Amino acid sequence: MSFVEIILIGGGLAADAFAVSVCVGAGGHARDTRSMIRLAWHFGFFQFMMPVLGWCAGIWIAPWISAFDRWIAFFLLALVGIRMIRSAMYPEEIRVQKNPTKGSMLVLLSFATSIDALTVGFSFAMINARIWYPGIVIGVVTGLASYGGIRLGEKFSRLSGRFAEAIGGLVLLALGVRILILGQ
Repeated sequence: MSFVEIILIGGGLAADAFAVSVCVGAGGHARDTRSMIRLAWHFGFFQFMMPVLGWCAGIWIAPWISAFDRWIAFFLLALVGIRMIRSAMYPEEIRVQKNPTKGSMLVLLSFATSIDALTVGFSFAMINARIWYPGIVIGVVTGLASYGGIRLGEKFSRLSGRFAEAIGGLVLLALGVRILILGQ
């Protein structure tokens, strides 16, 4: 997989974290640099670890499903991409009761925004792709996008995050089609 493709995957996966970060910034929950960095670090770290965990699970079962692994990778990426597009079109009202940059709320948001990355890691195993380098790139892209999302949220409405999530979903869907057609 090329660097550009990994960046595109990272951007697609970072869309959820970006959307949440925009909301956190718009809500004024991350007012100091330390809070911003803490949120971005956690989102990036979870986005790094979840593909690795998904890849490990995929490697374990890959020998049994190698005949149709491209279809599985396509299905999983398409499912995640469509879910992200749908989520952007029909957003649920986000009401944050606690500070989302600390404690259990931070861990919960980090986990929730990285579930898609678990599926992508599994897809990487299905196409026999390596994971450490893409995992690191995905984590860094997410961390940077999250930090930028907080800053953007301070200036703009929540609409920006929904648009980014829809674009991210389209990118993952397109990559799923590419894997189906080219096999990698």
